[in-house]
Amino acid sequence: MDVKLELVAVPVTDVGRAKAFYERIGFHADHDVTVSEEVRFVQLTPPGSACSIAIGKGLTRMIPGSLDNMQVVVADIEEAYADLRGRGVRLTCRRQSARSLCPCPPSGRRSRRRAPW
Repeated sequence: MDVKLELVAVPVTDVGRAKAFYERIGFHADHDVTVSEEVRFVQLTPPGSACSIAIGKGLTRMIPGSLDNMQVVVADIEEAYADLRGRGVRLTCRRQSARSLCPCPPSGRRSRRRAPW
């Protein structure tokens, strides 16, 4: 029997802004349904993924910003970096060692950036 993970709720404060961000980085908006004033469901899927994220209003009790350690995997980090830069996304890197997988130029600084919503 196969068991597949298909949808992960991501808590956000600003649904419109979050949706625009995910679309900007290449996610496909599969659904955007406002059920009532209290409930809005937006499903977005990364290119090539069988698993989607759900953002919206009234979907989860999680606090926006509380989802920790969700990983998005790409085959070629440099290609993904170039693609995001080409989409106008400002990127910062968090270096963990001298030999980092991050294609950013060395800066000597560590930074951690949260999503804009």
